[in-house]
Amino acid sequence: MATIIPVFRIFDYNKTIEFYINWLGFKIDWEHRPENVPLCMQVSLHDVVLHLSEHHGDCCPGGKVLVNDFKELETYHTQLLAKNYTFNRPGLEKTPWDKSNISVTVIDPFGNRLIFNEII
Repeated sequence: MATIIPVFRIFDYNKTIEFYINWLGFKIDWEHRPENVPLCMQVSLHDVVLHLSEHHGDCCPGGKVLVNDFKELETYHTQLLAKNYTFNRPGLEKTPWDKSNISVTVIDPFGNRLIFNEII
């Protein structure tokens, strides 16, 4: 089976850590940052894996990823709100196309969007 790993453009290491690691709870799997070269890193949360890159040729800011079948989304949403992250207070919504699906959308500091979905 093939594995798909989305790549998001980032611009600031500290904001990346604050958002993805400290707030969303991802962990850093690896970082590649040779001297005087832009950063590329892999982060993961459960079975969600992302590449985050400062390289201008890797991708454009403003990407969107759907994270389907995210388990215990209501609990995760409560944990996010409890952290009182200044720049993002996502709602928990039932999707208009399927009332048995709940969704939480977060937007990173660089305009990239992650939409977490769970069928309830």
